Amino acid sequence: MRALAMRHARIADLAKSLPALLFALAVPQPGLDPARALARVIDGRPLADVAAAADVPMWLRRLPPEAFVRPITRLPDGELFRRQIANHFPRAPNLAPAWLQVVAEVAELAHPQAAVWIAREFVRDAQRQVIPARLRLISLWAWFSGQPATFAHELITRRWTPDMRMGQAVGAAHDWRSVIALHLNLGRQPISDMWLEAGHVAGHDFVPLNSIAAITEEADAMKNCLRTYGYNLAHNRSRLWSVRRDGERVATLKLARRFRDPLPMIVEFRGAGNADVSRELWWAARQWLHMHDLSRINMGEREWGTAPLDRAIWLSLWRPYWLAKRRIPVWLPIAPSRAALDAL
Repeated sequence: MRALAMRHARIADLAKSLPALLFALAVPQPGLDPARALARVIDGRPLADVAAAADVPMWLRRLPPEAFVRPITRLPDGELFRRQIANHFPRAPNLAPAWLQVVAEVAELAHPQAAVWIAREFVRDAQRQVIPARLRLISLWAWFSGQPATFAHELITRRWTPDMRMGQAVGAAHDWRSVIALHLNLGRQPISDMWLEAGHVAGHDFVPLNSIAAITEEADAMKNCLRTYGYNLAHNRSRLWSVRRDGERVATLKLARRFRDPLPMIVEFRGAGNADVSRELWWAARQWLHMHDLSRINMGEREWGTAPLDRAIWLSLWRPYWLAKRRIPVWLPIAPSRAALDAL
């Protein structure tokens, strides 16, 4: 910046009038040729004309020079955005670089409204809530919240709104990711081998949860975390069952191996809201379990990480985003990737 300012007095004046512009011309973003903007500076053209030639929004003049530590990427502009973002500038200069980075990232990954929202939330609680690693998932969720014609939108239980606090958004985005993972792990076909057979014991029905719809309905009704079991089920490490009495759900049961025992056993058994179940219900479940010849059950566990994700669902989920953004990001590749899913 010093070397550039020494080329002409009018360029040096940018250090006071619009430091962001001087920085953008000294450290241009990829694809920007600063020559045209520099010529306008030397010709004495209005500051707004020069900023437009360098793709630098005028609202950046409100930020201190300390904010600019990396090339300035394309940022939202426009009268409404300028009025909104002006309410959320960081007060401490040392927070300005991180603030600008998260605003730019969310603007690119989601939309300008989400960028204003993250600017506000960063200022509210910069140290605790706004973690850069969360921004991709939150931005995807915020973007799909406004895309009602997409499959990914259908999987959102709580949509992004600009009045949300960061903690609420993180929780809603992670819930959405759990549902996505369930679909990608299980696919559209039901689980063919539930290890055991449905049965009726001591007035209780044992009903298989062998599909995404069945698991989701059980999770909603029983207020538990069954949506997070996709990875486990895909690797054949467990099976889920619903226990009902007179058609009413009373408990959820998980079968799996434990320790070195090669046979399936009841490893989780909970009522609504993960409440404990009665001794009588445990006894009915044990009777149902031992109605089967457990020695003949081949659980066929997969090695962790080897179960493929459903390709058709992966493409159906992300294609609208790729088309809208006109690119396929490295972090959201066209081929199904457990690494990419886990990184969200």
